[in-house]
Amino acid sequence: MDPASSALSMGVTGGLIALAAALLAATALGVALRRRAGRFRPGPPGTSRTTARAGTGVLTEADLGRSLGKQATLVQFSTAFCAPCRPTRQILAQVADMVDGVTHVEIDAAARLDLVRRLRISSTPTILVLGPDGAIARRAVGLPRKADVIAALGSVVPEPGPPPK
Repeated sequence: MDPASSALSMGVTGGLIALAAALLAATALGVALRRRAGRFRPGPPGTSRTTARAGTGVLTEADLGRSLGKQATLVQFSTAFCAPCRPTRQILAQVADMVDGVTHVEIDAAARLDLVRRLRISSTPTILVLGPDGAIARRAVGLPRKADVIAALGSVVPEPGPPPK
């Protein structure tokens, strides 16, 4: 093999190795982001009515434009161009219909930039699980699974006790 062919072969090999490494890194990042999407994590620490003045951990009926659920409220921030927002809306509405005292509220993020900034919402759909006092108990970004929504509600909604005698 002449020196020019050898150099070209090594250049192509190096390029293929770089391409394979980039594809592997992109795939790993995609898998990690996909696993994290829709997973609920705890809301801000120390969230209660006493931290309402700070403005980050409690939503009021005035913020939502409708009343809070008696046991919990599922708040969904959406935008018109958000593809996973429609299935998220359906999942949250189904769960709200299944559990007594739970309300589903959808907020257009483009129309409520004040809340988006205050709550540091960076993508849609973003789902907040509020307690009966409006305190944020759980938060998820992306399309959640129905089982994850029900589990997140379990941290807010007390289990029903035995029936009265």
